[in-house]
Amino acid sequence: MVTAKQTQTARTSVKPARHAVSSKKMIANRPTKTKTALGKRGTAATQRTRSGAGTARTRAELYEIAKRKDLPGRSRMGRDELARKLGMR
Repeated sequence: MVTAKQTQTARTSVKPARHAVSSKKMIANRPTKTKTALGKRGTAATQRTRSGAGTARTRAELYEIAKRKDLPGRSRMGRDELARKLGMR
């Protein structure tokens, strides 16, 4: 059960974050060094996710394989679902 104080604290911390997102200047005003570091961290996280999934194929690659195998509903599937349906996961 969440207390009133916890709810208030959450609202207080969410407000500045919501404002920053709505202004869309969270990364644009950062120094170049910081933007580069954030990009590298994002790339590393993507690579970890892909290598952990058992396949390093992109959604486009999986979609092409599904197209060749005539998999129904492939256009509405995400990367993980395509990999699962194709038996690569």
